Amino acid sequence: MELKNLIAEGDGVEVYEYEGKAVKVFNDPSLKEKCLYEALTQARVETTLVNSWLKMPSVNEVSVLSDGRWAITMDLIKGKTMHDLIEEDPSKTDLYLDKMVDVQMELHAQYMPLLSKLKDKMSRQIKSLGVIDEIKKYELLTRLDSMPKHIKLCHGNLTPRNIIINEEGTYVLDWVAARQGNASADVARTYLLLCLEYPALADKYMDKFCLASGTSKRYVQAWLPIVAAAQLIKNKPEERELLMKWIDVVDYD
Repeated sequence: MELKNLIAEGDGVEVYEYEGKAVKVFNDPSLKEKCLYEALTQARVETTLVNSWLKMPSVNEVSVLSDGRWAITMDLIKGKTMHDLIEEDPSKTDLYLDKMVDVQMELHAQYMPLLSKLKDKMSRQIKSLGVIDEIKKYELLTRLDSMPKHIKLCHGNLTPRNIIINEEGTYVLDWVAARQGNASADVARTYLLLCLEYPALADKYMDKFCLASGTSKRYVQAWLPIVAAAQLIKNKPEERELLMKWIDVVDYD
């Protein structure tokens, strides 16, 4: 397999177009477990979304390249991302935010008892942090433990860049962070990601989701210190100031 047409890249991965498919390559051969876990996670989500109006790329193959790197071959989804559509016509931003809320609510309507638990992942992330003291960790872990346990499908990385709209429907991409858990944790995560990349849209998104779903805004905000602490694990200097402000365990107005 000769991969030349790079179409996307992220933390430790590259995505190529090859013979009409998308091939996600994990840059380090030691990432075998991560590759296999992501493929399994995506396959499990596929079985759940089969009766939903939402679509997603189907996993076709897991393979090892000649240089020892692991790869996942999946459907190549063509079309414009919601990010592209907002950039092209900002006057329709509200309509696309409404669409994103619809997408997220549809995901949360699915139950995923076979996926790993979001609360377990967050707990591990917080415990491993070296940039906050043990007292702060205790406060965050206590709050996390007190949150209701759900088994809803949480995407974990839902932003306008991971939604493609084309003639065939609405596709959701990038399922590496998908877990079973509390929908409001997933909403808080999306709100955080919007604050980091689309700060002008974040509060509007939060208001739209809470109104459409009948969710208390204070309940979603109670997750913000937790998701901020979990994001610190990525160790991105440009995010640290905002995240450190958010990790204070406080009640929001």
